[in-house]
Amino acid sequence: MSRSSFQVPSGISVIPIAGLPEIVQGDEIGLLIVDHARAAGVQVMDGDLIVVAQKVVSKAEGAVKRLSAQTPSVEAMKLADKVEKDNRLVQIILDQTARVVRAVPGVLIVETVHGYVCANAGVDQSNIDGEDIVTTLPEDSDRSARDIRRAIIDAIRGGGDAGRDSAIEIGVLVSDTFNRPWREGSTNVAIGTAGFDPLIDLRGTPDDFDREMLTSTVSLADEVASAAQLVMGESGRVPVAIVRGVRWVAGEFSIGRLHRPAKRDLFR
Repeated sequence: MSRSSFQVPSGISVIPIAGLPEIVQGDEIGLLIVDHARAAGVQVMDGDLIVVAQKVVSKAEGAVKRLSAQTPSVEAMKLADKVEKDNRLVQIILDQTARVVRAVPGVLIVETVHGYVCANAGVDQSNIDGEDIVTTLPEDSDRSARDIRRAIIDAIRGGGDAGRDSAIEIGVLVSDTFNRPWREGSTNVAIGTAGFDPLIDLRGTPDDFDREMLTSTVSLADEVASAAQLVMGESGRVPVAIVRGVRWVAGEFSIGRLHRPAKRDLFR
């Protein structure tokens, strides 16, 4: 689909996939998604976008750290005093950080080694069993999304859902919850994508009054991730949702498409 042919969909549905077990390292997320979708009477269909919470991806990939295993550096201890956080936690955050953006009591905003600007480098203690354990972001969330997508397609074809030899186009997003400048409250955003273009570039297309749009680009991946969060929630063990009815452009793209270059970023 070209950007000039992009149209508003006639309807969108968001389907939660619940019941996944507690994820441990080595679990095949894609296969679990297909199995639990089938158990719920849900068939993954051509054109679906599947949103997977970062937390389960990190657990499956072993992206976890123990606080008790950390030896805080002098820098970590000084920064921990400033932001009033556990210095062992701050050490893990710094290990995931390319640049500290903002550090005040209770708040530590960084640019991660992955290129995201977020609180605590995405290091998180929620929804994980054990006071001593935190998750970090996947090493490469695009790769994670590609692996999950490939496993889902293989499982669908092998199970005959879409016909063993039929082609099925789906997209996969790995999502996480970020806060935003100027706005209270967090929202779900994409940190990794596979199989589709996460950005819709509408520049050069006409608006409703036939004027050429000069600056309009839409973060489709973030919009889909945010829609999925309405059924995934922050707790309740619903780490996956299918967003159906969205029109998207197939292809191999990177989440880097959504990273604003430093020279155009007013917050750097």
